[in-house]
Amino acid sequence: MTGTAPAVRPARPFFSSGPCAKRPGWTPEVLKNGVLGRSHRSKPGKAKLLEAIELTRKVLEVPADYRIGIVPASDTGAVEMALWSLLGARPVDMLAWESFGKDWITDVVKQLKIEARQITAPYGKLPDLSTVNFDNDVVFTWNGTTSGVRVPNGDWIAADRKGLTICDATSAAFAQKLDFAKLDVVTYSWQKALGGEGAHGMLILSPRAVERLESYKPAWPLPKIFRMTKDGKIVEGIFKGETINTPSMLCVEDYLDALKWAEGLGGLNALIAKSDASLAAIEAHVAASPHYAFLAEDKASRSNTSVCLTLKDAPADAEAAAALAKKVADILEKEGVALDAGAYRDAPPGLRIWCGATVETSDVAALMPWLDWAAAKAKAA
Repeated sequence: MTGTAPAVRPARPFFSSGPCAKRPGWTPEVLKNGVLGRSHRSKPGKAKLLEAIELTRKVLEVPADYRIGIVPASDTGAVEMALWSLLGARPVDMLAWESFGKDWITDVVKQLKIEARQITAPYGKLPDLSTVNFDNDVVFTWNGTTSGVRVPNGDWIAADRKGLTICDATSAAFAQKLDFAKLDVVTYSWQKALGGEGAHGMLILSPRAVERLESYKPAWPLPKIFRMTKDGKIVEGIFKGETINTPSMLCVEDYLDALKWAEGLGGLNALIAKSDASLAAIEAHVAASPHYAFLAEDKASRSNTSVCLTLKDAPADAEAAAALAKKVADILEKEGVALDAGAYRDAPPGLRIWCGATVETSDVAALMPWLDWAAAKAKAA
C-alpha cells in the first residue's frame, strides 16, 4: 500500500539542474527593456553587455583586477576556451569525480594530446585533494553537477602555486563561496544558479591567467571563438562587453534581471543561505526516510545545488535499478510536483533536485513527502 498522496504540493515544481528554475516572480514582462532588433555593437547594446559584466562582478564578488567576459557556447564554451588557450605550458593535473570532469579529461588527453595526470574518484566521492601538484596547471570542477559532490572550500589549493587553476564553477557560482584568490580561471553559465537562459558562458580570468595568455602561444591552432589575444596582448574589448560573436540580447536582458533580483535579495550571502536552507530541508527528510540516501555521503562535500539522492533497497541489477529510479521520476512528473528530477544519464540511478536560490525552500520542503510516496508507489507497481 502506498497510502494517500500528500496534501501539499510545491507551488513551483521546477527542480531541473539546467536550465534551472526562473527566479520567483519572473514573467516575460521583465524583458521589455531589452535592446532588441539592434546590433549588440550599438551603443545601447554594448552598454547592456558591460552592465551585465559589472553586475556580475558586484553580485559574485569578483576581485577588481580579474577580467570578466561573456563568451559563446555556455559553460562548455568557456571551459574549452581556457583549456585550448592556456594549457600546454606546464604539466597538467586533471581532477574528475563526475561526468563533466571526465569530459575535460577527454578533451585534454585525446584532443590536445597532453599527457595529463588524472586524479579521479567515483560518483559520490572526492578524490584525494592532497595529491594535487600545484607546480602543474590544475583543472577541476568546484561542484560536480551530476554527482552532487563539491569541494568544501579552497583551502587545499596552494597560495604559492606555480601553475594555473582552471575551475569549472557552473553549478557553484552564486550558491557557494568561490575562493577567487586560489582560482585563475572561473567559468559558469547563465542557466544554472540564477535561472538564466542557455548558450552564453562566463569566463573570469585572474592576472596570472592573463599573463599566461600574453606570454604563451599554444602549439595548436585556435578557432576564432577561442582567441583572446592579438599580437601577444589580451583583447581587452572582450572583457568590456565586445563579445567575440553575436549574443542574444534577449538573454542578456534576462540575465540582467536575474542579477538585479539577486542583488535585491541581499547579494551572494543571501543566495548561498537560500541554497543551504533548501539542502537542510532535504537532509532533515532523508535522515528519517526509508527510501532515500545521499549519493554524497560526506556532508562536508555535499552540494547545496545539485542534490543527488539514491534509492535504498534498489535492485542489484543496474538496469532494474535505473528503471525503478526512472519510474519514481516519472510519477513525480505525472503528478506535477517535480519536473526533470531524474538523475543525470551517466550518474548512478536516483533523483537530482536543484536547490539553487531561484528555487524556494518552501517548495523543496513541500516536495519531500512526495518523494517517499512516489518511491513506495514505484516499488509496489
